[in-house]
Amino acid sequence: MSLTKTNYTAQLQVMGHPAGLFILFFTEMWERFSYYGMRALLVLFLVSSEGIGGWEWTNAEALTLYGIYTGLVYVTPIFGGLIADKLTGYRIAILIGALLMTLGHASMGFETEITFYLGLGLLIVGNGLFKPNISSIVGNLYLKTPEKKDGGYTIFYMGINAGAFLGILLCGYIGEKVGWSYGFGLAGVFMFIGMMMFYFAQNIFDQIGLKPEKEQHSNFDETVLDTDAADDLITEAPQEDILDDLGETVPKEKVTRDRLMVIGVLAFFTIFFWMSFEQAGGSMTIFAKDFTDRILTGSAATSFTIINTIITVVPIAIITYVLFLLFKASFKKFAVANYLLAFSFLVIWVIVGWMVSKNFNTKAYDITFQEEVIDEETKESSMQSIETVIRTDEAVTVNGTISILDVNGKGKYMFLNEEKAASVSQSINAHVVSIKDKEIEVPASWFGILNSLFIILFAPLFSKIWESKYNPSAPVKFGVGLILLGLGFGVLAYGSANILPGATSAEASMIFLIVAYFLHTLGELVVSPVGLSYVSKLSPPKLIGMMFGIWFLANFVANLLAGLSGSMIDYISETYSMSVFFMIFTAIPIVAGVAVMSMNKFLTKKMHGIR
Repeated sequence: MSLTKTNYTAQLQVMGHPAGLFILFFTEMWERFSYYGMRALLVLFLVSSEGIGGWEWTNAEALTLYGIYTGLVYVTPIFGGLIADKLTGYRIAILIGALLMTLGHASMGFETEITFYLGLGLLIVGNGLFKPNISSIVGNLYLKTPEKKDGGYTIFYMGINAGAFLGILLCGYIGEKVGWSYGFGLAGVFMFIGMMMFYFAQNIFDQIGLKPEKEQHSNFDETVLDTDAADDLITEAPQEDILDDLGETVPKEKVTRDRLMVIGVLAFFTIFFWMSFEQAGGSMTIFAKDFTDRILTGSAATSFTIINTIITVVPIAIITYVLFLLFKASFKKFAVANYLLAFSFLVIWVIVGWMVSKNFNTKAYDITFQEEVIDEETKESSMQSIETVIRTDEAVTVNGTISILDVNGKGKYMFLNEEKAASVSQSINAHVVSIKDKEIEVPASWFGILNSLFIILFAPLFSKIWESKYNPSAPVKFGVGLILLGLGFGVLAYGSANILPGATSAEASMIFLIVAYFLHTLGELVVSPVGLSYVSKLSPPKLIGMMFGIWFLANFVANLLAGLSGSMIDYISETYSMSVFFMIFTAIPIVAGVAVMSMNKFLTKKMHGIR
């Protein structure tokens, strides 16, 4: 195919950018939807009781697996970028990666041990082929308009966060409220749609991303760019001798050595950041599930339902408008891809409408039932009347009889419809006493959306700050980010202060998790884009791929440590307290933040002019 004959990259424009950017935007959005949707369910599924389809793993077992999985996700992109560069080209690598991830999600949906581990393996390998190469195509769209590249990556970055937001919200809700298989399956469905859309629209990229021997342009510098911070422009570090702060000429070999040393130091400190930050999908999810009061009543329940509806509908409406603009620009040339994309959003709107309706129609009922109780001393059994509350959006008649299930063996009950009651041997018959005022239970996975929501809200503000006179050096930014992260865990430590050692449940206020996620997100906005930006600035062109590899390895170590340290939550909370567990993650980032800030003058000097 001739570049001069088609030239879709230049001809088809949306919002002043190549239309191909928005094909990548939606492809990456559905991939992040599937990744974060599955991640939101992973630990919850593993630790939940068999009564609701879980595997009843211990917290330690689930969090260890979580750490291994999220760690390996950062290793395979190193090889995925090299494979695309040397063998397949970006497009084929993306399609193979998307196919493997689709199969991985489908495999996990069967919920058997073999298919579960097979699914995780396919997701890890598929992510390695997909993640680094889609961002490489973004960079190549702007070879003739480099001044627009920052803006292009910013748009792409918003797609990432939109996908994460929707994935956690919808897959998490369906997984918890309907069934784990449906949540895992939904993630796979949208991964498949994203793959097919990319396949049918790939000619929009002209010759960008083809096999290396056919590639018109090559830009290896971006093949391993982490798309979670893809709004940063890769720049080449000066290679000639330079003048230091004293006006003396410094050989370029020393400049290179010093700058690489700075990357190593920043990579070391980023381990402390991500080791703590990644508790979000692990120990913080456990805290939300077992130790947070997620029951809202009366006006609080109504307010949450309304606010949750707004923060769900508004982002989807904005992205649907972007879809409409892409549809207008590219439908004549790429109709099938546009139909697939339109269908995917139709499905999203249907699911959102169903979820909103379910939330508004959920009611709470006082119920009573008889339960056998065994006296520990006499070992004699007797029937005892139990009073509790269940919540459901299905029709329940006051003074009627319903079926319920003790989902965790600790007195947490859920309503069973006739179909589910027939398939569950442990169901209990209960009498409906009365209907209560408005009352809902916030899903434990819901808190995961706060990170993406806060990024969408505050990323533009931080971008403006970095463009102003208040733009500090990299070590200071790292220090601020680490301290903000530590303060977030300090809030959790304070919020869990009243939880007794060895407690298996508690009712800490939701506000502590919300504030913690807010502070963690501010820390992420300071550290994540900055780190990758400085790797690109400080690395010589010939070593930039290797240095990004080292950066990814630091993330691998961090995620592995996140799982291993998070798996200590039961031991530490039983031996000491839950507050002590979170105080550890308060102290580590703050100490690391102070340490890296104390090195500011030294590290800045070693950057030799890079700011």
